[in-house]
Amino acid sequence: MSTQTFVLPDVGEGLTEAEIVTWKVAPGDAVQVNDVLVEIETAKSLVELPSPFTGTVSETLVEEGVTVAVGTPIVTIEAAPDASAPSAAAPVSGMHGSGAAESPSVTPEAGAEGGGAVLVGYGTGGAATSRRRKPAERPVTASVGVIAKPPIRKLARDLGVDLAAVTPSGEAGEVTREDVVKHASQASVFRNIETPDWPEVREETIAVAPATAPATPAPNGVASPFAQAAGRVESIPVKGVRKATSTAMVQSAYSAPHVSVWTDVDATRTMELVKRLKASPDFADVKVSPLLIMARAVIWAVRRTPMVNAAWVDGDGGAQISVRHYVNLGIAAATPRGLLVPNIKDAQDLNMRELARALEKLTLTAREGKTTPADQQGGTITITNIGVFGMDAGTPIINPGESGIVAMGTIRQKPWVVDGEVRPRYVTTVSGSFDHRVIDGDGMSRFIADVASILEEPALLLD
Repeated sequence: MSTQTFVLPDVGEGLTEAEIVTWKVAPGDAVQVNDVLVEIETAKSLVELPSPFTGTVSETLVEEGVTVAVGTPIVTIEAAPDASAPSAAAPVSGMHGSGAAESPSVTPEAGAEGGGAVLVGYGTGGAATSRRRKPAERPVTASVGVIAKPPIRKLARDLGVDLAAVTPSGEAGEVTREDVVKHASQASVFRNIETPDWPEVREETIAVAPATAPATPAPNGVASPFAQAAGRVESIPVKGVRKATSTAMVQSAYSAPHVSVWTDVDATRTMELVKRLKASPDFADVKVSPLLIMARAVIWAVRRTPMVNAAWVDGDGGAQISVRHYVNLGIAAATPRGLLVPNIKDAQDLNMRELARALEKLTLTAREGKTTPADQQGGTITITNIGVFGMDAGTPIINPGESGIVAMGTIRQKPWVVDGEVRPRYVTTVSGSFDHRVIDGDGMSRFIADVASILEEPALLLD
């Protein structure tokens, strides 16, 4: 038998490190291909890593609770002869937290010491020598020989795209997210005559003049040490979700000039619509809430003020504004593991039922701790529902890579003037924070007003 080394793979798209949470094996344990070796925590996901080898565990190289970089050797296995990698037809069990029913196969990385292995599609090393075949029960074709990461394969399945028919544009010949989206047939759910159509170009850039004022320096972030006393002070290591959240929030707060606006809204008709949808047989198996109407309202309003869906991009040639002609709608989710912001890809293409289903799946996945890094990347605008905590309004921090975040406050009955009379109505507050480098006050106000108009009269969404 030969000793094989398994290195920490990149289980997301560009992640650089992960924490070893729980070893599922110990030295001396016999393992088969696809047996779970270890549970790791990336920036925001728990993932179970399967074994690429059949053999006996020699040594676990990293202790639990330690964070290591991608590519670090984490376990060695005395592999049985001819068992260094699964065959092309060998099924690979789904990883916990992958959000998909499949995981990539694993193969030794070219040039790695001791036959180090990475997950195909996750690593950055040599070419794959084996590739799993999709289970027969899946309706999408196997796309044998196509190079694509698992999140891209999942997107292709969701859009009904055969990867074998997609022209790859990646540097290594891999199919990218943009390749899949461009190949998929796109149909707008918006047919309001006063609302412009989605442009055929999904993204464009606008030149930005160089800044004339110096950037505001970030604080040094060094806190005064506390005097430690047994039982009085508890030290909590900053890692995992908290580390990712703190880094992202500091980056956003000290790089994007935030401006916030808000308005009170009579959401009585939204509540009436939610009640009707809950009673509808078409929505019998789908959770319906005011957040669904809010999501549709944000998507609709984005089409009328596309700059709230743009992003400021600093590059070697100077700053640019990237205008996205699609909506990857982020939903801030408070989970037992911390704040997550997964997003619904191409939300503008979903009808009301499909959007309700996507919101329900997103919420359940987040609560179960199965949200993947890919699910949280590529967002274009975010909704945070602070109303579930009884809050009326807030000034949320923009998610990095975006220019706008909208907060929905609690909906409660209040006295409201209707046709000159004071009546009890369901009232909420819609607030939002925006990157003032990208969008000005008139655009911000128009966008929030559009969102409010839908909550006041959801019929505006209809033909």
